[in-house]
Amino acid sequence: MNSKLSEKRKKTILELVDSEFYVPMKEKELAIFLQAAPQERADLKRVLQELLEEGGLQITKRGRYLKGEGKKAQLVGTFIGNARGFGFVEIAQRAQDLFIPQDCTAGAFHMDKVEVELLKEQQGKRQEARVVKILEHGITRIVGVFEKSRTFGFVIPDNDKLGADIFVPLERSKGAVDGHKVVVELTDYGDGRHKPEGKVVEILGHVNDPGVDILSVVRSYDLPMEFPEKVLGQAQRLNRDVSQADMEGRRDLRGIRMVTIDGEDAKDLDDAVHVTKEGENYHLGVHIADVTNYVQGNSALDREALKRGTSVYLVDRVIPMLPHALSNGICSLNQGADRLALSCLMTISPEGKVINYEIVESVIHVDRRMTYTAVKKILEDEDEETIREYGELVPMFRLMRELSHILRQRRKKRGSIDFDFPESKILLDERGVPVAIKPYERNTATRIIEDFMLLANETVAQHFYWLDLPFVYRTHESPDPEKILKLGTFINNFGYHIKRKTGDSEIHPKEIQKLLGRIEGTDEEALIARLTLRSMKQAKYTVNCTGHFGLACDYYCHFTSPIRRYPDLQIHRIIKDQLRGRMSEEKAARYREILPEVAKHSSEMERRADEAERETEKQKKVQYMEERIGNIYEGVISGITAWGIYVELPNTVEGMIHVSKLEGDYFYYREETYEMTGRDTGRTFKLGEKVRIAVNGVDRMSKTIDFVLAD
Repeated sequence: MNSKLSEKRKKTILELVDSEFYVPMKEKELAIFLQAAPQERADLKRVLQELLEEGGLQITKRGRYLKGEGKKAQLVGTFIGNARGFGFVEIAQRAQDLFIPQDCTAGAFHMDKVEVELLKEQQGKRQEARVVKILEHGITRIVGVFEKSRTFGFVIPDNDKLGADIFVPLERSKGAVDGHKVVVELTDYGDGRHKPEGKVVEILGHVNDPGVDILSVVRSYDLPMEFPEKVLGQAQRLNRDVSQADMEGRRDLRGIRMVTIDGEDAKDLDDAVHVTKEGENYHLGVHIADVTNYVQGNSALDREALKRGTSVYLVDRVIPMLPHALSNGICSLNQGADRLALSCLMTISPEGKVINYEIVESVIHVDRRMTYTAVKKILEDEDEETIREYGELVPMFRLMRELSHILRQRRKKRGSIDFDFPESKILLDERGVPVAIKPYERNTATRIIEDFMLLANETVAQHFYWLDLPFVYRTHESPDPEKILKLGTFINNFGYHIKRKTGDSEIHPKEIQKLLGRIEGTDEEALIARLTLRSMKQAKYTVNCTGHFGLACDYYCHFTSPIRRYPDLQIHRIIKDQLRGRMSEEKAARYREILPEVAKHSSEMERRADEAERETEKQKKVQYMEERIGNIYEGVISGITAWGIYVELPNTVEGMIHVSKLEGDYFYYREETYEMTGRDTGRTFKLGEKVRIAVNGVDRMSKTIDFVLAD
């Protein structure tokens, strides 16, 4: 939205809330009243946030907007540190974070909750601010490598966002020696003149001991490894067979032939599917484990699940959201066992439109536990032996493929974006040493499950949106206009363009999809796709249904994985209250009170899990390449900065050629075209270009891999 339009909308809103007839409205109600189109909702959200900050509006606990008192809102956010001394502050609802110059941090530590004020004068494009007050320290413990001197010790943090080492008096070092990985508890956060201080509370082992690298990440991100005794006891008592009493009042679907389709090593099976065809219409059933039947609201199990937010999948282990007695036992849709479920039963037209559906509590019985590999063998490889083994199910798998293709084409038609980047699986030996890095394979079987789960999630979200009940949605905002402008400028160099709807601020997901379609199979495909992904915002959980840009849909939620994601578990509870007629005004009010925090916390825990997973992958990739120093590979330039060229290998390992290693010339970086060009030779390196590299070295501390050109 351009500034003129923004000011006009602000004026309209201020006049509205100041009028005599105004009744306090929520954001969704304001959007309807102001006739804001779905694609304008993100801009309206920004305008409302600016009015809150300027004091023109205030907001109630229930999310209703009132006339403000004219005072500027307090700007409070999270400080994100940088090793070079400056930082950023992330503020909820604000599209872009604030830049905090080195002399304006007021001694703030990474992850501190701070109050800031905007600076009128600034050097760069990003809004600058200064920290006024540190409200709360966000980090109390740090993981790092202990180094000992004669009279004291210090800890070099693993987290490179922490610019300072931690001073540790020897009497508080717990006997740590050089090279020990330790957990240090901060006792003083330091200031501009003094280093932070701390005491060692746990020695994890020597930096080179097997398993210490992953354990360091677990401790760094404060991932809970063990379940409290009370939680484990509750889970053990619940691990029993489904009884006749459990089935009372449920739709009995045990006579329907259905399967689970998962990876070979999956143990927590929370979704089963079936497909039939009647005339020209398809009947799709997506059956999800009814975890809420065993995890009651506000029980010890529920509180622990909420605290964890999600299961975490590290390279060598899974840290589950629920104890194994539940996730691998009574809540897992195991073959040949009766199980309680929530079923979304959909009738779908030949065009892929849901023309009828039911959401019901059910009891189901899974006929076969299928793997992606086996289904692929049947549908893609037409392997005779596998087809014979699963003979009675083969017609259903073929129907599934048929329906999956229809659903995918329908999504494509509306503009849904499919980023098909290679992901990797790192194979470890018994000592935790990486022995191979293999790409995850997307195939017909994985796409079938993906398509069916997406449709169920959309159907459930739309149903509850129109019931106007409190709910948790999965939302994805439109990209930042500035990033889209930058992307547009870059792709023009390759002869591509992105069409914007009005001015330069709005873009339809179909334009991104068209771009990805045009670059498919070209040399620049990987590069442009990656830059396009980087211009997208991060999806999150919210209580307001603002749509999902990437999927090009107005309604979306996470309903299909209650064993491993808390929002799904919470949604199941709401669904059951509504199905059983228990959604009283009092209960709805209670949900409205707790759901904003559930959504916010779940989004934070999801980000924590993603970061921890990436961190362990980086560690193992560095360890893998350490054994291959001197080897030569062909890779693709995946990033270019002023300090060097990043190259990604086919196995997804990424390393950097430092600018100082580009011998024989002085190279300079052209930001507008993402190019590195030699002043004398004129040699230019571009994103997406193939290059031969040699592995020059690795740094386990910084988790980086050093490449040099091989030609």
